[in-house]
Amino acid sequence: MSVILAATSLTVPAVSASAAPAGIAGKQIAAQPGTRAMWLWGAYAPTDVITWASTHQVTEIFAYVPWSVATDGSLPRLRDLHRRAMKANIRLSALGGEPDWTLHPENALAWRNAVLATNLFSAIHLDVEPYTLPAWQTDPTGTKAKYLALLDRMRAGSPLPIEADVPFWYGEHKVNNRNFADEVLKRVNAITVMSYRDTATGPNSITAVSQDWLTRGTTAKKRVRLGAETDPLPDCSYCTFAEEGASTMRQTLSTVDTTSRTAPSYAGIAIHRYGAWRVLRP
Repeated sequence: MSVILAATSLTVPAVSASAAPAGIAGKQIAAQPGTRAMWLWGAYAPTDVITWASTHQVTEIFAYVPWSVATDGSLPRLRDLHRRAMKANIRLSALGGEPDWTLHPENALAWRNAVLATNLFSAIHLDVEPYTLPAWQTDPTGTKAKYLALLDRMRAGSPLPIEADVPFWYGEHKVNNRNFADEVLKRVNAITVMSYRDTATGPNSITAVSQDWLTRGTTAKKRVRLGAETDPLPDCSYCTFAEEGASTMRQTLSTVDTTSRTAPSYAGIAIHRYGAWRVLRP
């Protein structure tokens, strides 16, 4: 999960206190306060991961799955993770993504098929960041269109729902005279916003930078999860809780829960990432 461009400093209007009612089957209800997910990059011991997740109210884990999962020896660990997650009532999503999947969707489809063959996951979680490609600068319209085509192909024929990681600023872009954020929402079941900030409210805060997606998610009746960062980021200290520590992060995210639940699309907060979160200072 890159913070390139997602870490851009913007002054964004404070979050509105109201949101238009919308929902699946006529009603959409915001997640309960404390609803958490987390990214799991790396081959950590399943027993440690699930113990941590259970202790920290994590209800979903985005577990990285290598494209070579059938042959690289990772399958037994993922099976153990699945078994323990099931016992703990934690949803397990398959995490994967490379920027060049935008240009080479056949690689993404091969990965998806490898994931489906494991029969271990409840959803596909895509971390594809097309804006990190040189083509985003040289051919922005074509690159955005190819990313949307990738989402179409990933969804076609897949029995699992698809969630995509997105930067907060997609709504500022258009593709073929249509809003890019809205076009992404049409093609996925849910999104997770890289709303990486270390304050809850006010200008350039988590709630401020995520408000556009929460509003669009409510209109589209799609779930919108917000993201919080725990990795040290020397070039963007206000994007992470690495300096503030775990206690400050808990208090800040509790305020985000309270504020963001005015949007029916709000689906809680995902923490990036387990490896950094578990060593965050108190």
